Amino acid sequence: MRRTSKSYKIEHNPRVWNCSIRNCFSLFRFIMPFFSEIVLAFFLAVPALAGTPKSCSTSSISCPATTVSDTCCVNSPGGQLVQTQFWDTNPSTGPSNSWTVHGLWPDHCDGTYDSNCDTKRAYTNISQILTSFGKTDLLSYMNTYWVDINGNDETFWEHEWAKHGTCVSTLAPSCYTSYTPTQEVPDYFQKTIDLFKSLDSYSALSKAGIVPSTTATYTSAQIQAALKSAFGVTAMIQCASGALDEIRYSYYVQGSLQTGTFVPTNPVGGTSSCASTGIKYLPKSGSGTTPTSTGTSTAPAPTGTGGSFSGSGYLNAVTGGTAKGCLISAGTWYSSGTCATYTATASGTGFTLASSKGACGVSSSTLTCGSGVTATVFTAVNGYLAYSGSSTFYAAAVPSGSTQQTVYTSSNSVSVSFQWAAK
Repeated sequence: MRRTSKSYKIEHNPRVWNCSIRNCFSLFRFIMPFFSEIVLAFFLAVPALAGTPKSCSTSSISCPATTVSDTCCVNSPGGQLVQTQFWDTNPSTGPSNSWTVHGLWPDHCDGTYDSNCDTKRAYTNISQILTSFGKTDLLSYMNTYWVDINGNDETFWEHEWAKHGTCVSTLAPSCYTSYTPTQEVPDYFQKTIDLFKSLDSYSALSKAGIVPSTTATYTSAQIQAALKSAFGVTAMIQCASGALDEIRYSYYVQGSLQTGTFVPTNPVGGTSSCASTGIKYLPKSGSGTTPTSTGTSTAPAPTGTGGSFSGSGYLNAVTGGTAKGCLISAGTWYSSGTCATYTATASGTGFTLASSKGACGVSSSTLTCGSGVTATVFTAVNGYLAYSGSSTFYAAAVPSGSTQQTVYTSSNSVSVSFQWAAK
């Protein structure tokens, strides 16, 4: 005999509906758990309908400090928005070739700041809020690039929102038309990530030959110059135990956080905790370069895991355990110019390289790139460029000033290796 489902029997048996109070109560208890699950699933699947930020005709900029009549249209008093990034190495967080998000802070125009401005909006369910507004892609990105050093991502996000997000004046509920509770949360986190994506600190530093190393050190001026070259303004750098671990980028905002224009600016207030010289930039745990110096003119085969040779990137030079310049478009080694962008394309068991001048190849033990060059199939050894299985190349001297050095595959006075840094 075919079995009849409970749901069918309930729907088609009139005795069930013409029930006693006791039977109806039992039926209610049976149906209610399924009903509540269906309702919950429905609301989780449908993104919340959010109101719109207040329309502002003002063109005022948030700093320098002026009298602000409408804090829904101008961030005040937190007019200096600071996007902060971490470089965590032990334990490490995020990808080995990327900085991670710390937060977005509404500092005052003089560098002071408020915190925990609205305890009623100190939400403790950030992931759920973002999901309810259909921000699953944002949440996925945060799970990779906005991570806590102790693994407590949700607590970290809650802290940043409660301490800093609630102090952004344009995110107040009254600044929305037809406000939907918690809709300011995705606005805050989305803007923070949008800014972070425009500030690729790792590539900016790599382009200037500043790469993670267990032995190399850099000056504050070198780091600042690299960041200013990439982003046009000065950034605030912070160090812990002599190692670079945080960068802060400042903006003034013309309009609201939600819809306004972010204008990069030099930081106001605060001081750097980094020394002027001898700054370490350590590789993340289990990654990066860990060369050991055996002299000022020799770079032994590096160990560790570097970037994968794919797409566009730079080839940064490491000699004597110290980062020193990079390859430029002709395939020569240069220490004080702009690094060339190379394109790595898979080929057989390795890959070919090309710069703006053309294909790159080794001919007569010399590395060159140009329109008439036959492409060589290179390989990688622990993230370093390799030819015939060796990641060690040579030059007559370490380049200095405007002097370029030809790169050889046969023995010469100086040994050098080239680390791939994805663009």
